[in-house]
Amino acid sequence: MAILLNEPPSMVNNYQLDNTLAQLEQGGLILYPTDTVWSIGCDATNPDAVAKLTSLKNRPSNKPYILLADSLAMIQQYVEHVHPRLETLLHYHVRPLTVVYERAKGLPVSVSNEWNEVAFRIPMDDFCRALVRDFGRPIIASAAKVEGADYPKYFGEISSDILMGVDQVVKYRQTDRQVGLPSVIARLSEKEELEFLRD
Repeated sequence: MAILLNEPPSMVNNYQLDNTLAQLEQGGLILYPTDTVWSIGCDATNPDAVAKLTSLKNRPSNKPYILLADSLAMIQQYVEHVHPRLETLLHYHVRPLTVVYERAKGLPVSVSNEWNEVAFRIPMDDFCRALVRDFGRPIIASAAKVEGADYPKYFGEISSDILMGVDQVVKYRQTDRQVGLPSVIARLSEKEELEFLRD
């Protein structure tokens, strides 16, 4: 049964994140708004939590996930190298941007693809940044839907199966009717040129 958090105040410094952080520490699943779409999250470093999320979404076990990091420094802890061109792209890009990095490290194989590449996004949303920062580890951000279903444009479109399948629903921005869209996804090609996999 999902636990609903009280609506937090408008300032990110006042968000009551303790229960959410506790759920993540215990390997639980959270339902939360991101800078793109409503998402299901868990501790990206916990393979049992990732497996639980994969089961809820009825998702192929070999399909990689998008991970949220609070900074480039956090990303650098989990990939072998961040090319300077990617650093520049992260600094200047104005839309939510997910970047695929080579040679993941310190993460379960279930979050990366078959070539050991991993996708990270530094969210533009203050709530998400604060959540990841306080947790201290990457958090998965996977659209709040089962495999093959449409993206929920806002909270009211999330299915009851998802709502009941998570351990906690963050009661923040639930009345926001702004339509959320998936992020842009980019990577660096073998020729060290930017490729946009989704724009």
